[in-house]
Amino acid sequence: MFRRTQSQPETPLAPEKVGGKGRPTPSRKEAEAAARARAKVPRTRKEQMAAQRAARGDTSRKMREAMKTGDERYLPSRDRGPVRRFIRDFVDARFSFIELMVPLLIVSMVLGYSGNDGMVQLGNTVLFTTIMVIIVDIVMLRFRLRRELARRFPDESTKGTTLYAAMRSLQMKFLRLPKAQVRIGEKLPETYR
Repeated sequence: MFRRTQSQPETPLAPEKVGGKGRPTPSRKEAEAAARARAKVPRTRKEQMAAQRAARGDTSRKMREAMKTGDERYLPSRDRGPVRRFIRDFVDARFSFIELMVPLLIVSMVLGYSGNDGMVQLGNTVLFTTIMVIIVDIVMLRFRLRRELARRFPDESTKGTTLYAAMRSLQMKFLRLPKAQVRIGEKLPETYR
């Protein structure tokens, strides 16, 4: 019934490629479908919220990083511009009595709760003196800052600069955001543009 035919020599198989990608190359149709899926706009409310949350997270991460490095591109609008950068550097480069405010307030509080009338009076004196020195320091800061701003930025508006400088100077140096870019006593550059 069945005849045996003469066996043919076996052809050697091609050796397997080592280190291949492990899957077949996608067809054009599959590749285009995958590209459309990546570029697809979210349709449901849940997808939109997830996309917005991801965008907000990315923006806030960049803003936090800019607060540490001083990168102008990602700073909030209240901190942008050469005038605001100069104000930050001006406040950070000077030693102010305000930086000693927190320890002095703690001392006055401890003295106030001591129970001794003399100590309570001393605590009130320390508190009152601290507040007066801070007010004098802010007034001096305002006049010096206005003079420097008029010299360096004659065309710029100085609206809100005093409050910005005062609020920055009321914070302890290591807590200020954006982080200080100059050391105390460092000479500031002449141009900030």
